[in-house]
Amino acid sequence: MSDQSHLFLSDEWIQAARDLREEFSGSIGPPPAEVKLNVIVTDISHRSDGELHGHIDTSGGSLIIERGHLEAPELTLTVDYETAYAAFVTRDQGALMQAFFSGKILVEGDATQLMMLQPQDPGPDAMEFVQRLDAITDTGVEEQEDDAGDEAAAPDSNS
Repeated sequence: MSDQSHLFLSDEWIQAARDLREEFSGSIGPPPAEVKLNVIVTDISHRSDGELHGHIDTSGGSLIIERGHLEAPELTLTVDYETAYAAFVTRDQGALMQAFFSGKILVEGDATQLMMLQPQDPGPDAMEFVQRLDAITDTGVEEQEDDAGDEAAAPDSNS
């Protein structure tokens, strides 16, 4: 497993996430429900076509997130990159609620299936998986922004 980070939803990130999922196969408990859904992520500046078509399938007893669409999904979600980032990287529930109510999350099909995917109490292996996924995910934030933020925070740390 590489320690290198990659931009979220880049081909390299997808492969690293796939490798990580394989590493943890069998050690993370089953998903809370069986759901098949397609996902379209739009406005991805670092992908040549600007979009990614994928799916989430828990019908086999494990969480599979992969490229390409399923033939008979129970629902299809269309979200922009910012919303996908809030869902999978920052896991910002407030941003997701705002995105939903502002129409940035389009749902076609049985929306109750989406609610069934809400995580239960994750075990230690699932928590380690999330930490390792975070470690391979490049936020895309410029280094100079980090440095500026550190300098701004320095006076507060001395008080």
